[in-house]
Amino acid sequence: MPISPLHDAETLRQQRNLTNAQKRTSGETKEGVLVNNFIKDCPECENINLNSTMDTLVISKNTSMPEKLYENDRAKKSLMPISAAALGIMGAIAGVTGLIHHSSKINLTMDSLKRVPPTVRNVAINDETFQALYRIVECPNYKTIQAGTGVFALTAMAFMGKTFIDGFKEVWVKKREADIQKNLQEKLINIETQSFAGKIQITRSMLSQKAIELGKYLNSTPERKPASRESFKSLMFGNGSYNREEKKNGALYALAGLATFAGIVALGFLSLKNLTKSKGHLEKFIKDTKNEITNVVKNSKSSTKQRDEQSLENLFKTVEATEEEIRTFMKPLNWKDKEEFIGRVSKEINKSTVDANIYCGGGKTPKPTFYSHVNDYRAFLYNYLLDTDNPQFRALFLGTTGLTAIGYGGKVFGDAIKEVQVKKFNADTEAELQQRLVSTELKNFKSKKDAAIQPLMDEFYKQVRQGKPKEELKVMADNILLEIKNGPPFVYS
Repeated sequence: MPISPLHDAETLRQQRNLTNAQKRTSGETKEGVLVNNFIKDCPECENINLNSTMDTLVISKNTSMPEKLYENDRAKKSLMPISAAALGIMGAIAGVTGLIHHSSKINLTMDSLKRVPPTVRNVAINDETFQALYRIVECPNYKTIQAGTGVFALTAMAFMGKTFIDGFKEVWVKKREADIQKNLQEKLINIETQSFAGKIQITRSMLSQKAIELGKYLNSTPERKPASRESFKSLMFGNGSYNREEKKNGALYALAGLATFAGIVALGFLSLKNLTKSKGHLEKFIKDTKNEITNVVKNSKSSTKQRDEQSLENLFKTVEATEEEIRTFMKPLNWKDKEEFIGRVSKEINKSTVDANIYCGGGKTPKPTFYSHVNDYRAFLYNYLLDTDNPQFRALFLGTTGLTAIGYGGKVFGDAIKEVQVKKFNADTEAELQQRLVSTELKNFKSKKDAAIQPLMDEFYKQVRQGKPKEELKVMADNILLEIKNGPPFVYS
């Protein structure tokens, strides 16, 4: 069966960068070539011998259709995936609602020490533009308005500069990409010529070989049985050396897999060993900390109570001591507020969360609080406009703005160079790949050519053994040679 012109490997490579009009014209031209060469008017004749036609076309009388043709591979239509998806989604929703119900239920009996703290609405102003606007609204005076206007102007300048640099980069990269594509196409011309010339040479070589081979059978009938079937099997399924190489590769892969598995096991044992050592170090640290607690309690008379209280609190929190352990350690001390200290430290150790600082997290009432945390070069302009007499503010503004501009410009320039170099190397890699694929494409062409011709050669050998006249064998040989020259797979210019 002939290969479609649109599916030929060489044609696909040629059409990769063609326009739609060029692709359509190329396809129509090739279709015309095929029609002119293979669709011809049959000569008018009254008596047509079907046997001579079969000899002309080298048709075998016992050729069955491939079994794959009758295989039923239709996919089974089923609604099970849709049903499973719908039930899965509804099950997930039901699970979430069940979790909410469970959380609401356990919330009634939750220990207050384990309960998570309520959240507050804390509005963080991290953008300098919004911070400047907030200051204008909160305290509209000459300085805040002047500083805010300066920030707005610098923001607009930075945006326009960024737009220009990005556009310049895209234009420059696009021009370099066009040059790269032009160089690639020039390289592919030579590669495609090699592929085309190789296919032509294969066809000519096969014509020469088969003509000599068929000529021998026309001159004299050999007694031996042709060995073409074995060569055809070798062509289709490979030879022994290839199978040995395949087995060798399989053994190497197996060894690599075993080595990898052994490495994973060894590293796992090493990790467990390291964890065991870490546990020993941790136990030693806890033991040393408890000894330090004992020493602080023994030497409490020679130091102040306030310092001992702070030290003991930190040490108890470090080892996460229980209330019983705290009482045991502090038993020798005669503090009046010892019970209050034990209760407070034990409560802090057992509590699951820690309250945020009131100046950072806000108050406990459900009302919004605002704070500003700006990490922006424009903040230095704002500070400078608020106090233009401060030379350090001016130096910081000029330095940060300059570094930001240089940094962004350098990043864009570096990205452009990298992008062009990547495209260039990709084009070189594509050309190298196409060059390497020439031999593969020629092997593919030769394999398909042999697959198309070998059944005809087998039929010819069969007719030779059956004693067919040489005149009829001559007709078959001529058509085999014509099939080699004009048959599939086709060579396109």
